[in-house]
Amino acid sequence: MSRTILIYAEIRDGKLRQVALETLAAARILAADGDSIRILLAGSNISEATSALIPYGADTIYTIEHDDLENYSPDAYMAAVHAAIREAQPDIVLFGHTAIGRDLAPLTAAALSAGQISDVISIEVKDGEASFTRPLYAGKAFEKRVFQSEGWVITIRPNNIPAAEPPADTGNPSIVNIAYPSPSLRSIVKNVVRKTSGKIDLAEAKIVISGGRGVKSEAGFKPLEELADLLGGAVGASRGACDAGYCDYALQIGQTGKVVTPEIYIACGISGAIQHLAGMSQSRVIIAINKDPEAPIFKVADYGIVGDLFEIVPLLTEEFRKILV
Repeated sequence: MSRTILIYAEIRDGKLRQVALETLAAARILAADGDSIRILLAGSNISEATSALIPYGADTIYTIEHDDLENYSPDAYMAAVHAAIREAQPDIVLFGHTAIGRDLAPLTAAALSAGQISDVISIEVKDGEASFTRPLYAGKAFEKRVFQSEGWVITIRPNNIPAAEPPADTGNPSIVNIAYPSPSLRSIVKNVVRKTSGKIDLAEAKIVISGGRGVKSEAGFKPLEELADLLGGAVGASRGACDAGYCDYALQIGQTGKVVTPEIYIACGISGAIQHLAGMSQSRVIIAINKDPEAPIFKVADYGIVGDLFEIVPLLTEEFRKILV
C-alpha cells in the first residue's frame, strides 16, 4: 500500500534552510516504491525557496503565502500545516528538529492522532520496517525506536543526515497553491530581532568556534569571530560566558541552550562542564584550546592544544588565511 510523506521545508528570510534538504533526505530513506513525497512551503516570500526545491524531485510542492506568515507564530503556521494536511492526507510528516519544528510537530501529531519520534539522528529501514535512532541523557546513550501507530510525525536533528542532492531525473513536480485559511490569531509577531553572531545559523553551521569564561570579556570573542568568518563558521558560547555577560544567550550551547553537531567544533577557553558537553559532544571533530591541561574538555576532544587562546586563535587564523585566501 502506497503512502504519502509530507515534508515541512523550513525557510528563513525567504531562503531554504539546510535542514529542509536533510529532512527531504530522510523522506527518501523512508520512501518505498509507489510512495509519494510532497513538500510544504509556508511564508510571506517563498518564490525563491520554491524555485530552489523544484530540482529535488518531489512529486508535489504545496505553497501557502500570506502576510500572517512573515514571522513565525504557532497559530498562523499551524493553520498552514493543517491546510496542507487536509490537501495531502499524509501518512508521515517530517519536520526539522528546530525551534519551529519542535513547536509544530506535537501539534501535528495531536491533530493526526499519530505517534511522534523527535530528535532523530539516523534512520534504518530493514525488511520494510523503519527504526529511528535518537540520543538520550544529553547524548550519553542512544535508543532505537519504531512506530506502533499508523500515522508518523518525525523531527530530524540538523547536521546528522546528509542533505538530499537533486536526482538525475528531477521530473516535473506539481506546484499547488493552497489558500491560507486566515485563522483568528491570539497573538501577532510584528518583528523579530535576532541577536546571533554571523550570517550562518548556529544549529546548521559546519564549523563552530565557541568561547567560554576563558575569553574574559565581550572583546575576547573578537578573535573567535575573525576565525569563524574566515572558515565560514558560526560563533557559540558556553553558559558561563553568557552568564558573565560576554555574549548574548542566543549563542549558548549546552543542555539549556542549543544542541549542535558540526563537522568541526573548536572550544576556546571552555572547561567542559557536563551541561556544555550535552550540547556539542556529537560533533564529528572536537578541538579544545585551554590553558589548563586537566580541563575536562580534553577528555572528549579529538585534538587538544594547551595554551592561551589569545595567542593560539590568532595564529590559527593567520595560518588558515595563508591557505584559504
